[in-house]
Amino acid sequence: MLEKNLEREVSNRTTKHHIGGAHVLPSSQPSSSAMPKTENDDGDDDDDDEVEDEEALEPTPLAALDAGYEDNGDDEMMDLGVQMGKMRITDRIGGWIRPKLVDELNDTLNDVKAGKSRWSSGMNGEPVPQSQQMHSASVEGKAKIQASPKSYIGPGPDYIAPASSFFFPGTNMSTSLMDYLPSKTVADQLIAQYYTAVHYVAKIVHRPTMEAQYALFWSNIASGSEPIPSLQAILFAAMFSAAVSLTNEQTMQRLGTTKAALVDSLRSGTEMALSKANFLRTTKVDTMQAFVMYLIPLVRAEVSRAHSALVGTAIRLAECMGLHRDGSHYSMTPIEIHVRRMVWHQLCFLDQRTCEATGPRPQIRKEDYDTKLPANVNDLDFIDPNASTEDRPYWTDNTLFRIRAECMEIRRQVWFDIMALDKKKKTLTSVLVRVQKFRNSLESRYFPMLDEKNPLQVFARHVMALGVNGLYIQVLHRYLFSTTTKMPDRLRQVLIEAGLSQMENAIALETTPSLAPWSWYKGAFNQYHSALLLMVEVYAYPMRKDAPRIWKCLDYIFDIPPHLSPKQKAELVITDLRDRMEIFHQMRRVRATTQMEARVSSLGSASSMRGKGGPDLSSHQYSSEQGPPQQIPLVDSFGQMNQQSILTAPAAPPLIPQAQFQPQSAQQTDTSTPSDSRQNSVTTGLPATAPGSTGAGSDVLMDDIDWVSKETSSY
Repeated sequence: MLEKNLEREVSNRTTKHHIGGAHVLPSSQPSSSAMPKTENDDGDDDDDDEVEDEEALEPTPLAALDAGYEDNGDDEMMDLGVQMGKMRITDRIGGWIRPKLVDELNDTLNDVKAGKSRWSSGMNGEPVPQSQQMHSASVEGKAKIQASPKSYIGPGPDYIAPASSFFFPGTNMSTSLMDYLPSKTVADQLIAQYYTAVHYVAKIVHRPTMEAQYALFWSNIASGSEPIPSLQAILFAAMFSAAVSLTNEQTMQRLGTTKAALVDSLRSGTEMALSKANFLRTTKVDTMQAFVMYLIPLVRAEVSRAHSALVGTAIRLAECMGLHRDGSHYSMTPIEIHVRRMVWHQLCFLDQRTCEATGPRPQIRKEDYDTKLPANVNDLDFIDPNASTEDRPYWTDNTLFRIRAECMEIRRQVWFDIMALDKKKKTLTSVLVRVQKFRNSLESRYFPMLDEKNPLQVFARHVMALGVNGLYIQVLHRYLFSTTTKMPDRLRQVLIEAGLSQMENAIALETTPSLAPWSWYKGAFNQYHSALLLMVEVYAYPMRKDAPRIWKCLDYIFDIPPHLSPKQKAELVITDLRDRMEIFHQMRRVRATTQMEARVSSLGSASSMRGKGGPDLSSHQYSSEQGPPQQIPLVDSFGQMNQQSILTAPAAPPLIPQAQFQPQSAQQTDTSTPSDSRQNSVTTGLPATAPGSTGAGSDVLMDDIDWVSKETSSY
């Protein structure tokens, strides 16, 4: 054992780190071998090989849970991050702050351009001479993608912001229900759309109960009396969600208005009804149910801190109402118990989603609640006095919601396992074993229920795959760019395969015609962050056996035409993302911790990690093609250009459509106009993911990995 430790120590000193990391000093924290084992390690017993793998393996120090910001940041700008094709990145990637992301991307470009592979044979780990380093804002001799900050920092079409007067409505509460209520014909169509497109993918109501409430609502209207505020709030929230699930074409054809106008009117009506129902001090489950229904279409792909604040408020209100305690503790009917469970576990989902987007950590902990998962039964079973409410072994109205809730519950547990892992209170293998056991249990219970001929059940299979693959990525992604030691090949292949399967399932969910009714909610399940991980990986190792599968996904996600070479594609995307994130970080004024700054090495002049408080554009080396810095206006909270707030940033060349990648021989012109970063993408060359397939296992199956023995490299 001593000889192996010495051998590994020498190897770590003479081996350069994985491409895509940064020049960072090794950690001074004690290794896991120096830490006592704890009793709460619930994984299987680790053998010597696994312990050896983990002793020197550390996550990248360039990812942190918490961040500080300088006081001179601009609060008028949106905090939605940067849009790049179909991927949106905020301050956080995978839930972790990456204040040095620009420098990490620079290091990746510099190392590959210098002909270095950090794990190739014959490399002695010496720093690259400055003459070989490139710190240019463009790819020399190649086309350049450009867009104004307004197009990629501003909100996209899926973004819905709550009204600023939602919490503080002022003294004018004279708004009438009739100011926002559509005609009954339109309302009937919206409720029908709710049951088709929203009810199953984001379930929060007991359908027979809601149908009775809808009939009572219009009965009150017909009799000239105003329905109670909580009933108004539920039905307005349902119609609001239905409007969001429609496309603009469907809205024009069916309802004769634009989607934007309909969504804005119903959002305002929902907020009015919630205010009248006194949602901030309510004890009624119906009002809380309506509040969470209102949050569901808001918290999807584009999440701001305003959304996070609303979700946090909803969680605290729900706890004050006792929703974190299972209804079986009280004298409640089966329907009341079921509704309480749905509301609480929807809040758990929203909590995890806002945590990953805005941080810093989940507000709900497993030990803080005992509310059970909703039973896998049909809604009609709750009103049948002779029917049991025990879980059914077949597909029901609540199966999809149950799959979602189980995936989110284990994701929450794994999040805190990672915290224990960083404190050396758990081992990496024990966390991975927990994930693998969950996957095996989930697939053994639900796969037999799924029919590949049923579109909703195919959708459920994709959601399940996204949840399971997300767990592997959540645990392992920080180790891929470890700055102290190489990630074991078996774990690295698990991570790459999980990321690839994640992308393939997300694309299938988004592009399969039969799944179109539910694709409006795709952003809540996946934001394509794994595309960045695989882009860096396939750029560093272009000969990977799964490179063709990876590029099919990346071409779709980043809207890249196929005629460019893989190297051109990667350099264009990475360079453009670096430049966009540099502008965004300069606007946000995020601070890196002193510990992170201390661990950034001054060696390697290619790395620009010398400045504090985020990238410093004033010290950026501009190419002659760029010219000197110029003034670029910021973006205000409505996505409009704010002429009063400016910053110094690299001068942009003539603008071309943002996602139009040009071949090397193409000549740039200044005749095109800036466009929104979300462009319609051609589906040519999409990965061939069969309907209902999890996408996992084309090359390496997760459950085929031997978690005990070391495997040889897959390269």
